[in-house]
Amino acid sequence: MLNIISLGAGVQSSTMALMAVKGEITPMPDCAIFADTGGEPEEVYVWLKWLSEQLSYPVYVVKKDGKTLEADELVLHTSKKSGKVYLRGSIPAYVKNQDGTRGILGRKCTADFKIIPIQRKVRELAGIKRAGRGIVFAKMWIGISTDEAHRMKPSRKDYIENTWPIIDKGMSRDDCLSWMVKNGYPEPPRSACRFCPFHSDYEWRRLKEDFPDEWEKAVSFEKSLHGQYQKQNALIGTPYLHNSLVPLSEVELKDTPANLQLNLFGNECEGMCGL
Repeated sequence: MLNIISLGAGVQSSTMALMAVKGEITPMPDCAIFADTGGEPEEVYVWLKWLSEQLSYPVYVVKKDGKTLEADELVLHTSKKSGKVYLRGSIPAYVKNQDGTRGILGRKCTADFKIIPIQRKVRELAGIKRAGRGIVFAKMWIGISTDEAHRMKPSRKDYIENTWPIIDKGMSRDDCLSWMVKNGYPEPPRSACRFCPFHSDYEWRRLKEDFPDEWEKAVSFEKSLHGQYQKQNALIGTPYLHNSLVPLSEVELKDTPANLQLNLFGNECEGMCGL
């Protein structure tokens, strides 16, 4: 039985990984796996390098077929039945339809760029050529805290059993931050793709003011996304990263009840992002 940390390199998963090193969570993990979308802010990659050096077990970095989650990787595909061109993958962007209605795109980014690459690595580590039925080969430690307990979901693969050590410890995200301070560690960054539509207005402003290069990358991503959608004809509408349906380069970010875009990571049904 392998014990594997799903390492998002955010607050909760980083705390969990370090608690294991100190023996406060047992048994000692066999490894941690970081699924790299290629869209994380640079501070997350810097933190991941530092964190890996603190751990006594290996950290494996995996990617979706060696690709990064950029607008150009949301691949265009032509349907054999209808002949329409559409995108294979998608992020949960907000859509402004031509008739004035609004919607939200389906989300495949977590599954395609995180879940599946991690599952492949687990099969490799466990020596599973074909997934067995009803046989658990690995316990996957997922860093969900008590304030996000609604995100707990069982594994969809028989050979993986999801566990939540931070929940078992009764720790909230603030408790994780307090533990880091108490043990002399720096505060981990927020782990989330720079262009994620689930960002709150606070997160967007933080990106814009504190990390202008990352903000410009998000703005560029949205422009590329518009270009991709102009090439396809299955979706009638324009996708935006902010729920105001205004381009990021023009959106007015206000932390007021009327204008606040809420943090929507609670809707991230795979329970893998932002940890």
